[in-house]
Amino acid sequence: MAMVKQIAPALMGLFVLVVPGAAHADITGTIDATITLESGCIINGANAADGAGSADFGTLDFGTETTLFSQASAQVTGAGAGITVQCTAGVTPNLVFQTGLHDANASGAGNKAMQHSSTTTQYVSYNLLRDDDATVINNGDSVALSNDGSEQTIAVNGRAYGAAGLIAGTYNDIVTVVLEL
Repeated sequence: MAMVKQIAPALMGLFVLVVPGAAHADITGTIDATITLESGCIINGANAADGAGSADFGTLDFGTETTLFSQASAQVTGAGAGITVQCTAGVTPNLVFQTGLHDANASGAGNKAMQHSSTTTQYVSYNLLRDDDATVINNGDSVALSNDGSEQTIAVNGRAYGAAGLIAGTYNDIVTVVLEL
């Protein structure tokens, strides 16, 4: 009988092991994914959303000349030569050139002016020119671009004009450019 008492608890342990536990069911669910896309453009390699401000349309650097120079030429450079623009397909972008900070002080052949960095009464006049280097870009002039979504490069050059009495130093201007979508 002592042996039955020892076997009975051992069999009960086996019985407990064999008895299946509570049933488990898989839980299925979903992940909702969403994205909202806006029209936009890549200007000189930088992504700009529709309505963004402070885009970098490039630099026009005439280099170093003496105060006695007659003319200096340069090309607007961004990510490369010219202004590169790629916009959402279906959007017809229009590149509009507006005023510079010192246009009212332009003289001679130039319609824009760069101001001396410390002697604010000194200016060097210049023009922005289209890729043919003969067509002056005036305030409000625009360049219509393709609406096919391709990258386009707009060549914009500049010509600075020397004048009597210029003093040595750095001259600067900032021209506003708007990409209308």
